[in-house]
Amino acid sequence: MRFERNFNNCPYSELDDVAYWKKSVAQIDLPDLNPMNRPRFNLMPEDIIASAGSCFAQHISRYVKENGYQFLTTEPPHSFIPTDLASEYNYGTYPARFGNIYTSRQLLQLFKRAYGKFKPTIKPYRVEEYYIDPFRPFIQPTGFISLEEMESDQIKHLLAVKAMFENLDVFIFTLGLTECWEYVDDGSILPSCPGCGVGEFDSDKYRYKNLTVGEVVQDLKEFISLLNEVNSSAKIIFTVSPVPLVATNSGDHVLTATTYSKSVLRVAVQEIKSMFENVDYFPSYEIITTNASRGRYFHTDLRNVLEEGVSHVMRCFFDSYMGIKLTIENDGTSTSNSENYRSYNEFNRILMDVICEEELLEEAIEGG
Repeated sequence: MRFERNFNNCPYSELDDVAYWKKSVAQIDLPDLNPMNRPRFNLMPEDIIASAGSCFAQHISRYVKENGYQFLTTEPPHSFIPTDLASEYNYGTYPARFGNIYTSRQLLQLFKRAYGKFKPTIKPYRVEEYYIDPFRPFIQPTGFISLEEMESDQIKHLLAVKAMFENLDVFIFTLGLTECWEYVDDGSILPSCPGCGVGEFDSDKYRYKNLTVGEVVQDLKEFISLLNEVNSSAKIIFTVSPVPLVATNSGDHVLTATTYSKSVLRVAVQEIKSMFENVDYFPSYEIITTNASRGRYFHTDLRNVLEEGVSHVMRCFFDSYMGIKLTIENDGTSTSNSENYRSYNEFNRILMDVICEEELLEEAIEGG
């Protein structure tokens, strides 16, 4: 005779629906899935928002701007750059013209460089007669015509970075990678491997590095502590990019290398969230990669995120932090409970035009 099962004292029996896979994932229509359960804070219309990170972060910054929230810009174009060329020179993509920041170590070093706490010794790259900033190698299509011009632009840029950190209310950072390349002499972490699009690779000067959970945690912990010193009221939202690695130098299969990288970042952010009350995590990664989507949010290359996926992420973000409902109507328009909305197709023509240095590795793989 079988005994009768008793669930009266089971601690799982009366949890909220979000605790159960069947109720909160399997039985939910994909467009309605929002795994952001309890945001630590709300974002108000008067909040000054800044974002940075990997290629995916550009989607967040543009949606914030297009919906009328205050997106911080501290590095306007030089007066001699025509307005219609500003975006080509990467002005307005991020608050300051730092380009994509793929790793926690890059973020930490950017802060330290801006405040004179880290002074790299790496020399600029040379392309014919032009000088290239190794920390922003693709920031403008022509490079700098002289070393003096490059150094002057660096000074202007780092002042803009300081202004960003000191004036923001909310900092949204998208972590993308753990794999990176380090300049041996001073430990500088570069946004791309020298020789892959610009510069010359030299194994005596540059070494491959794959950050561990402990290293990412330490980087972010130090960054947050430094930020709190110059802006004690700053709130931070971390996300993890759902975009897989375009290539790996780890020796592993790119699929397992991607799993490692994203797992490290996700675990590290969870640890950081437990340490700091002003830090939250937004699940961009989970929304795009969940098996509930059955892969429909990825392009046929299984890497780039389709506009439908980006829209889902941003609907969840605005609903969770702003209390704004962004919905996609049958006629292809995006509407919200605020007065700020634009055509869905127009949104995404802008959103999908992202700049991603990592994809230059595709050209290297295919022989240029």
